[in-house]
Amino acid sequence: MREWDKVYPNYGFIQHKGYGTQRHIQAIKEYGLTPIHRKTFTKKFVVN
Repeated sequence: MREWDKVYPNYGFIQHKGYGTQRHIQAIKEYGLTPIHRKTFTKKFVVN
């Protein structure tokens, strides 16, 4: 996740390792999904 944090710094991957923390969910809502996001998880709170 360290490398992904460099590619997508707005998502805070280095802090939460990709788990659905409130901060991470808010970043997804604000910036959208990245190609590395699991769609099966994010469909619970992101409308495509």
